[in-house]
Amino acid sequence: MQIIILGAGQVGSGMARSLSQEENDITVVDTVPDRLSELQEKLDIRTVLGHGAHPQTLIRAGIEDADLLIALTNSDETNMVACQVAYSLFNTPTKVARVRAADYLAHPELFNREHTPIDVLISPEKLVTDHIQRLIEYPGALQVLDFADGRAQLVSTRAFHDGPLVGRELKSLREKLPEGVDARVAAIFRNDEAIIPKGNTVIEVDDIVYFLAATRDIPLVMRELRRLGGPANRILLSGGGNIGANLARRLERNHHVKIIERDPGRAEVIADDLDTTIVLVGDCADEDLLHEEGIDETDVYCALTNDDEANILSSMLAKRMGADKVIALINRPAYVDLVESDRIDVAVSPQQVTIGALLTHIRRGHMVRVHSLRSGVTEAIEAVAHGMPGQSRVVGKRIEEIDLPPDTTIGGIIRGEEVIIAHHDVMIQNDDHVILFVADQKHISQVERLFSVDAVFL
Repeated sequence: MQIIILGAGQVGSGMARSLSQEENDITVVDTVPDRLSELQEKLDIRTVLGHGAHPQTLIRAGIEDADLLIALTNSDETNMVACQVAYSLFNTPTKVARVRAADYLAHPELFNREHTPIDVLISPEKLVTDHIQRLIEYPGALQVLDFADGRAQLVSTRAFHDGPLVGRELKSLREKLPEGVDARVAAIFRNDEAIIPKGNTVIEVDDIVYFLAATRDIPLVMRELRRLGGPANRILLSGGGNIGANLARRLERNHHVKIIERDPGRAEVIADDLDTTIVLVGDCADEDLLHEEGIDETDVYCALTNDDEANILSSMLAKRMGADKVIALINRPAYVDLVESDRIDVAVSPQQVTIGALLTHIRRGHMVRVHSLRSGVTEAIEAVAHGMPGQSRVVGKRIEEIDLPPDTTIGGIIRGEEVIIAHHDVMIQNDDHVILFVADQKHISQVERLFSVDAVFL
């Protein structure tokens, strides 16, 4: 696939890194020479120096033969105009754009072929807000990923020393679950290395365990993996930007929410816009302020400012002072795995959340959902099985008969409204949504081919 990426920032570079490992011809456009030089040294890609919305720059990038344009510059206007130019002058088949401004997003009628022809609109702030909201709804979860329009979820949690399953073989999980409830451990990360689980695999302390289940069964399964406290009620957010304000708006109906915002003017704006949320003016790293606001009785503390260092330090302080769960928004990818520990429960990377959403629209082979895991090296994929037996590599076969790529497992199948946890004798049918875990990204192209349909496939 011929792909042009506009913008060599964190998300653009991350996309280039992910897609260059597969069978794609990647060109990255940016106005900063140093960014492009650094990328070209590390990746097998082309780079073009220039303004991404200018026709001549796009021509030099190969827009006339491109299958896909991904506009990820820091300017909404540049991204929107680039998609318009690609459509009007070059008839580019698919155009994806990142748009941040709430004023634009409030008018979805802008984004169609008659006005601004963007095929896929990505709003990082909405994606991150959704992500953090799910983490708050599931105490103990490090990641909560939706599949099949929310009918199934993949959830990760850390195995603690008092966890009911620690030290036991995975096959004992089914024996401990209530009747009618099923789940599958899709992957285990131990010391940042992926382990493909088998029935005799034993979970160890500090393992990151990913399990798949019907959404309605997630709380029951989590109780078997770790002892949980009660639901989150008292929530303290630091940072009243768009993510903090939108998150408060969603949570305030059912939770007791407070926001700490440093800027008095911004604090006044969000206080007027929210109903029951208490807005405080102050510094999120102020120990006295955190103590006054009852940090030791807080169920979830979220550091959501634009400053990574402030988020890390205030989260560590909140945890030390007694907050039950702390979540830190961290933009630098190198910091994410570094700080997730017993001091910071969850580090949220906007880059990885956004890349996962983008990959959903780029993957081939009938892939309808892609989630990027553990710094983007690993992916969880929802693929649709199409075709008749004899025309498909998966339809009409039992899971044990499918020739899966190395380090790849099937976690479950969604058939209509039914969530079927994968066992060796489950047979895949036409239109099944298959949830796969791919431990090594270099095997993605093989998974794509597995779910492609050939009229003459034998």
